[in-house]
Amino acid sequence: MATDASTTDFPLAGIKVADFSRVLAGPLATMTLADLGADVVKVERPGIGDDTRHWGPPWTKHSSSYFECANRSKRSIALDLKDPDDVARARELALDADVVVENFKAGTMDRLGLGHDDLSAAHPGLVYCSITGFGSAAGADLPGYDFLVQAVGGLMSITGDADGEPTKVGVALVDVLTGKDAVIGILAALHERDRSGRGQRVEVALLTSLLGSLANQASAYLATGINPGRMGNQHPSITPYETLRCRDGHIAVACGNDAQFARLATALGHSSWSTDPRFATNEQRVAHRMELIEALEGALTQQDADVWLKRLRVAGVAAGRVGDIGSAIALAEDLGLEPTVDLGPEHPRGIRHPVTFSRSSLRPATPPPELPER
Repeated sequence: MATDASTTDFPLAGIKVADFSRVLAGPLATMTLADLGADVVKVERPGIGDDTRHWGPPWTKHSSSYFECANRSKRSIALDLKDPDDVARARELALDADVVVENFKAGTMDRLGLGHDDLSAAHPGLVYCSITGFGSAAGADLPGYDFLVQAVGGLMSITGDADGEPTKVGVALVDVLTGKDAVIGILAALHERDRSGRGQRVEVALLTSLLGSLANQASAYLATGINPGRMGNQHPSITPYETLRCRDGHIAVACGNDAQFARLATALGHSSWSTDPRFATNEQRVAHRMELIEALEGALTQQDADVWLKRLRVAGVAAGRVGDIGSAIALAEDLGLEPTVDLGPEHPRGIRHPVTFSRSSLRPATPPPELPER
């Protein structure tokens, strides 16, 4: 059972969520709401549950690590939405909730009598969030999978080496971004409900979430009509802002302005670079990128990475080793960021919700739910 949020200082204490979503974007959104104190009830198929319960390896004692990453601190109920009695129970659950989240194929919830119009007629204060792949209009019948949207949405076209093939990001980033956008929409609708007393439908699509995340790359295309290309670890508008070779490996160096580059040049023993006409300003450095990289790596390959990192840290230059997930978690622990939460002896630790508050607290995490019997 989830912790009773009704008498706590959790930000979303007292908010009830009926979670009809599966896989990642929706469950991540509802897990975020649960972390913030909402009481989330997850609706699952009897005997099968969420698809991700079966997405392994890796496996945990109870399901899969994939399922566990997006479903802590929830309760679960098994309902067969092809069974009229179970649909009636689902309707009761939804009408008792403040928020409904669903990511079925467009039209499915309407056919079940669980769509926004049906439910809001009986519950005007309901916030109803639909997560789709390509919207509920012309794209309603298109299947929405993170990998597909990374491909058609342009993310793969700017990811990977310049002379390599288009490449997906190493995590289902579109699902993650869409889940966060869904939470933003839900919280905004709840806030607006405090003024109007009325709920509303919130819709977020994988494609629009991805486009919204392309930031400077999308803006560059809209400004010029030219599609950005793949640049590996390089930045299209800033340099040095990339990985660079040292004697024993690579480091990441990020110089966001001319003053930072001057500190880098001095730390490498080449202060004259900051006044060299090719390198003095960022615009000049971008124009002479390959010459700059050759000069930087010519200096960096004279020493091991750790030697340079110590010097760069003293100089106030942003730089670090290219690590892995394990080293990233260890770094966060060393910095006192408390990146993980304990889910009990039979479950692996989870990654903590990233937000902290000065007065409120997050709900103490509880294990992902077992799939209940009908």
